[in-house]
Amino acid sequence: MSNNAAVCPNGGEIGRAQAVQAFAAGQLPTVDMNPILLKPEADMKSQVIVQGEVRGSYAGRDYYPQRQHLWKAVTQSLDRLRQAADLVVIEGAGGIAELNLMKSDIVNMAVARYCAAPCLIVGDIDRGGIFAQLIGSWWLLEPADKKHIRGFIVNKFRGDSALFADGVTELQARSGGIPVLGVVPYLKNHGIADEDAAGFSGAEQKTKNAAKIVVIKLPHISNFDDFDALKYEKNVRLHFSVADEDIREAAAIILPGTKNTIEDLMWLRETRIANSILQKFKAGTPVVGICGGYQILGQTIENPFHIESETEHCYGLGLFPITTRLTQQKTVRQSKMKVVTETGFWKRIQGEILSGYEIHSGESKTKMPSFIAHGSLNNPAANLDGCCLKDGTTFGTYLHGIFNNDIFRDAWLESIGIQPSGLRWQQFQDESMDRWTDHLARYMDMAQVEAIIESGVEE
Repeated sequence: MSNNAAVCPNGGEIGRAQAVQAFAAGQLPTVDMNPILLKPEADMKSQVIVQGEVRGSYAGRDYYPQRQHLWKAVTQSLDRLRQAADLVVIEGAGGIAELNLMKSDIVNMAVARYCAAPCLIVGDIDRGGIFAQLIGSWWLLEPADKKHIRGFIVNKFRGDSALFADGVTELQARSGGIPVLGVVPYLKNHGIADEDAAGFSGAEQKTKNAAKIVVIKLPHISNFDDFDALKYEKNVRLHFSVADEDIREAAAIILPGTKNTIEDLMWLRETRIANSILQKFKAGTPVVGICGGYQILGQTIENPFHIESETEHCYGLGLFPITTRLTQQKTVRQSKMKVVTETGFWKRIQGEILSGYEIHSGESKTKMPSFIAHGSLNNPAANLDGCCLKDGTTFGTYLHGIFNNDIFRDAWLESIGIQPSGLRWQQFQDESMDRWTDHLARYMDMAQVEAIIESGVEE
């Protein structure tokens, strides 16, 4: 369950975490790596993505009766992956021992039983209660499922992990000898995309005069890793916030993607955060909208098919002369777009190709001559994307990942008075993954992990 999504090379939508894991394994992501993705639209309703395609929006009580059909999708995907790979790592969702969900489980022990997989339970000691997490989860399992549990891992330990030696002894003794395969220290500034909005991680070691860029933390924020490259720019302090103080101090404001554009737009008005954003814009502060944030900054949003919300019409914040119509057909694709405008700083990078992806329900139209910056290379007949104002520093686009393009990010930062640090994003990601690999190898008993993989599960 996540609103942080990725697009596979051949189309189809999966969770960002699974795409990152594919990248770590040197593989291209496929929809089989995340056969079922739930994208929350409201507190009791989620959009259901099955093998990369939208199946519909459901409340929990309507979702669980579909178990048999969904289980078939899980096993089909798993079978295909097992045929194509030497090793498949299966990641559970939620807790391994959710007693009220055991009968309808299709994401944890049911999968382990299906393919006789040995299992490791990972506990987050940073949240506290590590003994209850690990031993409690094991203890609550049925005897047949306990046979699958071959090791514990203690994750995110702060301080000297050697000081947890007594804890390791207790875990192993109270579980009947299940080995602790590692006590992994908390790794700061890891450079890897966060899985969900509950755990925004920040980058440290900023320069004294680093400029504050504020991403508005919408209630249904999605794809917030769009801004990770900015987070690791040394002269930028990136804040996910709605606090008045942060907005007042912002050198630029970004409205990110959202899984519920209309509800988040109404929330911005009800909380008067919209007024704060507009005041900063009128005072000359650049405001950027990505995907749903771009729609919010337009003139109107029409919603005749009740996509995500029952509201059929609303007025946007009015920065861009665009009108948006939410549609039943969802655009999901990787995109390469060419800068075609001469507006403001964009002229410096005219002709450059920007890479990213699109995930949106809706189309935006404008009659504005300077209709920004990108023409799709995948479909030459497609309309141009985006819109920009004045010197181009205030702009909106459907292109997720635009800030990952070094040439664009450098040009935009310079245009708003921030010195780029020379960060090369792809290289940084490669180095971050190598650093994480070395970190695990240092603190995990990898020889024992490999032995567990080879031995499988006793019948």
